[in-house]
Amino acid sequence: MADQFVVAIDDDHRVRQSIESLLESADYSPLVFASAKEFMKSGMLARTACLILDVRMPGMGGIELQHRIRSERPLLPIIFISAHWNSQSREQALGEGALDLLPKPFDAADLLELIRKALMHES
Repeated sequence: MADQFVVAIDDDHRVRQSIESLLESADYSPLVFASAKEFMKSGMLARTACLILDVRMPGMGGIELQHRIRSERPLLPIIFISAHWNSQSREQALGEGALDLLPKPFDAADLLELIRKALMHES
């Protein structure tokens, strides 16, 4: 997976830092972005093996990003994290193929297990 990355997008610097450290400690190659727009400008979508998205972010939220990238990467595993769920956003995320949804604060072991499953599915 040297040329593939686990990407996390969250507007909260502490969450990005926490996820990046967690992924590094589990020997994944992480990339973190502060916004969906920053990620889309990076050109890293093709090299993303798994995407971890916050639901609510300034500008483009996670569900909107999920919708936008589905035409290019329909099978890309996506894991959502959020402190703010409602039934509509949950249904939309799952309906468009999200692997799972974790509440913030999330359990590190749960996130790592979801990533493991996502990467097994992707290979």
